[in-house]
Amino acid sequence: MEPISYHINSSVDERGQVTFVNDFDMTDVKRSYVVTNTLVKTVRAWHGHQNEKKWVTVQKGEFLVCVVKVDSFDNPDMKAEVKEYVLNSENSVLFIPGGYANGAMNLTDENEIRYFSSTSLGESSSDDFRIDAQFWNPWEKHNPNFYE
Repeated sequence: MEPISYHINSSVDERGQVTFVNDFDMTDVKRSYVVTNTLVKTVRAWHGHQNEKKWVTVQKGEFLVCVVKVDSFDNPDMKAEVKEYVLNSENSVLFIPGGYANGAMNLTDENEIRYFSSTSLGESSSDDFRIDAQFWNPWEKHNPNFYE
């Protein structure tokens, strides 16, 4: 399975605006968390899961979110393709299937990114793989201020 970007839609009338993502099926979601960064251009990467699925949406600001299909979490391929998505609060929800590593960098001072997960925290911790933030480095062209 590949990552999927679900378009955010809106409807406006004299009363205001309704924003929606009708294609985003939340049946598999078990938890959610929000991340904010103190410094602009903070990289939080790479977090991988063999089974856990994630959905990512930006609530404030703009983020570069990158994903890589990992062939082996014990020995990942440095030449694997990095897919890049620039997300903001108006454009999309990104689905990341299991078998991928992901990372994000806020491109704006004001920032807030929400993650939805298909697993509980306990389940996630037994399916959690960390890879150095600069192993694949799509971030460097944006002059990051901090790698985590």
